[in-house]
Amino acid sequence: MSSKRQGPPKPAIPPHSLNKIFRLQSYFYHLPDEQIAQQPLRQRDKARLLIVNRAAATISHDTFDNLNAYLPVNSALVVNNSKVIPARLLGKRKTGGSVEVFLLNGLKDGHCFEALLRPLKKIREGEEIDFGHGITARLEDKTGRVVRFNTKDILRHLGRIGHVPLPPYVKRPDTPQDKEDYQTVYAKQPGSVACPTAGLHFTRGLIKDLKHHGHRFLEVTLHINYGTFKPVECADIRRHPMHSEYYDIKPAVYRNILKTKENSRPLVAVGTTSCRVLESVARSRSNTGHTDMFIYPGFKFRMVDALITNFHLPYSTLLMLVCALGGHDLVMKAYEAAVRERYRFYSYGDAMLIV
Repeated sequence: MSSKRQGPPKPAIPPHSLNKIFRLQSYFYHLPDEQIAQQPLRQRDKARLLIVNRAAATISHDTFDNLNAYLPVNSALVVNNSKVIPARLLGKRKTGGSVEVFLLNGLKDGHCFEALLRPLKKIREGEEIDFGHGITARLEDKTGRVVRFNTKDILRHLGRIGHVPLPPYVKRPDTPQDKEDYQTVYAKQPGSVACPTAGLHFTRGLIKDLKHHGHRFLEVTLHINYGTFKPVECADIRRHPMHSEYYDIKPAVYRNILKTKENSRPLVAVGTTSCRVLESVARSRSNTGHTDMFIYPGFKFRMVDALITNFHLPYSTLLMLVCALGGHDLVMKAYEAAVRERYRFYSYGDAMLIV
């Protein structure tokens, strides 16, 4: 096993005139492979918590179950209640060959999905794939990677034929336990192919305790698509084409969020997805829509006062968002500390709070 995390090929160094915060190379750090969490903790709220205090420029350490000690008083915690769907399907061709179909976006009349297929080159357009349980699909458009199922309510059948879409850095097959582990305790709205992982550290007991201490929980929905794993490849990060994701907020919650901000009560985004929703709302003044907002250093936050998040991959838009709120130098220093202190990284890993 290599001692350092392998990232994508390093891009050419941009001109020295380019501000450091816009250079892709400013968002790289070395991580030993063994610190990439392959399994969740059995007690969610016992994850480690790294606290970044922007005003004091300090970094400290604790556990997630002590979150209340570091939150702003009487905070409103905004969580993403999107639910992960078992979007990874394993099927067979008539030749007997295996096919993996990863669902991305629903299309047309409910029968069709845009999907990633493996091995795409070997599958012919019009060819049928059998997933068992009477469910089949045909590759309708090879160029557009569109599959058409023999039922329009395929989402209802995913519990039987689908697998948990664990991230590519989790190097093991999914298990039945992942259907519970890779889901927040407040997940309600099916639609994501990746979990809003900052929320994985909350238990019902911890939520109850935080409410007892005067904090509120407000639920928004943003369905995470596969674009979340796409690394930035442009030497100047501002040129990165950001993927779009659908969000929705119930009208009463939307009004509550606006009122919270008007009353100067702290808004704490639980996860980068909740952060993107809140900042999209600040600009669109709409409670539903698609957002392709790319948040990187220099961004002016209008809604979010604090952020709970996991640790993110080098070169990722998620790391850039965290640096935008916490400050590039302080956040990268915090990542160095997390590596040094043997924190567990990524989806099933530990947490960070920026206040």
